[in-house]
Amino acid sequence: MTSLPFTQVDAFADAPFTGNPAAVIPLDAWLDDATLQAIAAENNLSETAFTVPTPDDAEADYGLRWFTPTVEVKLCGHATLASGHVLIDGDVIRFRTRHAGILTVTRDGGGYALSLPAWDMAPKPLPDLAAGLGGQPVETHWRDGGYALFFYPDAAAIRALTPDFATLKAHGDLLLMATAPGDDSDIISRCFVPGGGVDEDPVTGSAHCLLTRFWADRLGRTQISAYQASARGGRLGCTLAGDRVILTGRCRTVIEGRFIL
Repeated sequence: MTSLPFTQVDAFADAPFTGNPAAVIPLDAWLDDATLQAIAAENNLSETAFTVPTPDDAEADYGLRWFTPTVEVKLCGHATLASGHVLIDGDVIRFRTRHAGILTVTRDGGGYALSLPAWDMAPKPLPDLAAGLGGQPVETHWRDGGYALFFYPDAAAIRALTPDFATLKAHGDLLLMATAPGDDSDIISRCFVPGGGVDEDPVTGSAHCLLTRFWADRLGRTQISAYQASARGGRLGCTLAGDRVILTGRCRTVIEGRFIL
């Protein structure tokens, strides 16, 4: 019998039972992909993060991969923040990822600052996705790789969305972001990934790689307060710093134990 250390963390959580839960499972060496995926399915959280030490890597302290219950993802912000919370020893920790390069988590007062790539989008008609999402978006934008943004007129429209998840799932593994000016923050959003096994993601760090640049251009400033209006809810500070986005937030450890294989 093999057992692995297991920590469940609420990331981007400023109060109990908020933020986005992530499992963090440090490994000594990579398990096969099928086992990693099976562990993530068993956890049944939006993401499970796996890490492996990289002592011979001058640029990173750990390798990092993320899995939803059904697929491996190319970038996950909240599970990176959670991994930093579990593993940081000092002021900064660096993760090497397969598709997003080096990601860093730095202590920031009582929370953390997470450095992610800043991504652009371009206007594009997305009528089928907009119909599945619902409401009346006034603009739609796209980034190759499966990222779609829907701009709505106000926060009430975001909160009222009731997507048709079966229709959206048929379009594949896409990250669908609905956003509008916020009512108690600069911006508000909700994020949906039904094709990736997560109908609505509670708080989505990777979405803010796109939302931060989109709103910085629109608002004419680089610092933005963000609220993701899922049932759990979560708050993020967002700063556009050249080709990087710096997200700030707090983490809360909620479960510690062993995962038994």
